[in-house]
Amino acid sequence: MLFLSRTLPALLCGSLLSFSVQAAKLAIVIDDFGYRPTEENKVLAMPAAISVAVLPNAPHAREMATKAHQRGHEVLIHLPMAPLSKQPLEKDTLTPEMSSDEIARIIREASGKVPYAVGLNNHMGSKMTSSLPGMQKVMQVLNHYNYYFLDSLTIGNSQAVAAAQGTQVKVVKRRVFLDDNQNEAMVRQQFTRAVKLAQRDGFAIAIGHPHPTTVRVLQQMLPSLPADITLVTPGQLLDEPLRHSAKPAAASPAKPASVRFRAPAICKVSAAPVPQQRAVEIIGEGLMQNPFMLKLKALF
Repeated sequence: MLFLSRTLPALLCGSLLSFSVQAAKLAIVIDDFGYRPTEENKVLAMPAAISVAVLPNAPHAREMATKAHQRGHEVLIHLPMAPLSKQPLEKDTLTPEMSSDEIARIIREASGKVPYAVGLNNHMGSKMTSSLPGMQKVMQVLNHYNYYFLDSLTIGNSQAVAAAQGTQVKVVKRRVFLDDNQNEAMVRQQFTRAVKLAQRDGFAIAIGHPHPTTVRVLQQMLPSLPADITLVTPGQLLDEPLRHSAKPAAASPAKPASVRFRAPAICKVSAAPVPQQRAVEIIGEGLMQNPFMLKLKALF
């Protein structure tokens, strides 16, 4: 019985610790792959759970997508979409006015240029993603592929979720931009914010770019992730429920946050938190009073 009384709490503590380690999931996606192999190769040396989004018309698109896949990284197509602002656009940038056939052609060609892709996210796209008719055409095309859609949320009223209704396309959303501001302290701050959102809501997706500052911060901070954070890919979050209502955390007004669908309200109970060790003791005490445990005790 002495063995049981000493061992059971330890087993329970181990189980609780194991649960807490897996309780929060963080996905990090590095966009704009295909232009800067030197920095991109440093990203590919990071944990395999770091995902990459490749611009289909970038000069090193196929090379970097293939190398990322070979090293175990999840690959996405970083598809250019029209922004509201006037700026130089990538070739084959999607616009709301395009026909379904034109959008289908662009996505088909992008798929051929970015091998091993399992998902697709928008490059820029505030004009395109805020257009319900435009995004409905995109989702209808994606319905013929086995791609999920990661909404980069470059505008607050993105229509990606609404447009995907009636299709088999699953949509996940960015929560944090790591490097809107490329000051190293700001990138660190955004990384910490992503971690805290994951801890609060169960998971979070952060998007960064292969800037030297971003790469350096990731190299320094990834090895010291909190014990309750697990790195995952966006594809592992497709069916993940939120613990709380959540909205993306933007680093600057240029990429505003979007209010996400809120879960039904639940009754809140005011109670002081119970320390983990005391919780284990309470559970152990309760089990020791179980009739089966009492009979077992009588045998010793």
